[in-house]
Formats: sequence, C-alpha cells, structure tokens
Amino acid sequence: YAPWCPACQQIESTWESFAKESEHLGITVGKVDVTQEPGLSGRFFVTTLPTIYHAHDGVFRRYRGSRTLEDLQGYILERKWEAVEPVAGWKSPSSIMMHGMAGLFHFSGWIRQIHNYLTGTLGIHVWVSYGIFILATLLIGLFLGL
Repeated sequence: YAPWCPACQQIESTWESFAKESEHLGITVGKVDVTQEPGLSGRFFVTTLPTIYHAHDGVFRRYRGSRTLEDLQGYILERKWEAVEPVAGWKSPSSIMMHGMAGLFHFSGWIRQIHNYLTGTLGIHVWVSYGIFILATLLIGLFLGL
C-alpha cells in the first residue's frame, strides 16, 4: 500500500479488521508501505495499489478477489487460494530475478536521494544535476568499455 493511495485508504479499515482476525484464521497479516520499502515493491512486482499476496509454504499467489472482510476471510477459511495459480517461478518474490528487481528499485531510490541532495541541499539547478548524471553514465560506460 501507499499512504497517498485512495484505494489503499478505502480498504484500510477492512484490512485492519482482517489483521485482528488473523490469529483466529491461523495466518499472519501484514502491510508494507511501498514508499518506505521500494525494494519490496520491485521484488513483488507491484504495479497496482493495493496489491495483496497470499504466501503458503514459500508459494506466492496474488489475491484478485473482492476486498470485503467476508471475502478475505472466505479466501482463507474455504481454502480458495488452492484454486489460484501460483506466481510463476521466475516472477516469484523469492526468485533471483526478483531479488535483482529489488536491487534496481533500491538503486533508483539512491539516485533520487543524490538528486535531492544536489538540488535541495547544495542548491544546484535541476538541469545541472541531470547533466552530472548524464556525465557519470557516460564515464561509467567508457570505463566498463575499456
């Protein structure tokens, strides 16, 4: 979820109720703020918010059903998750490929922090910051090419 997301805000009370029932259901319920954990949004290939995953014995399934408390509970109690196709092996959050995606998301966050430091703290113009990144990209490419 993300705090600014209207759909996430709409499901928040339902999700909190679902989390309170989690012990009764024999599951663990959590939520992750993708603005604070960009690596996880890359690792789980989050393209829409909110995104709900069910994990059991290391197998991940994306929940695409209704977002009511009754339907979320029914998904677990009636074991409806067994009829849902697991996430493909290469797209599984535990795969090497998705670990790499998480790394790319962390790297992009690091670049954004550098850009904010250059423009906000040092007061460098935005286009000069872009120029620094372009120059760094070219120099890294030349170095790797050697």
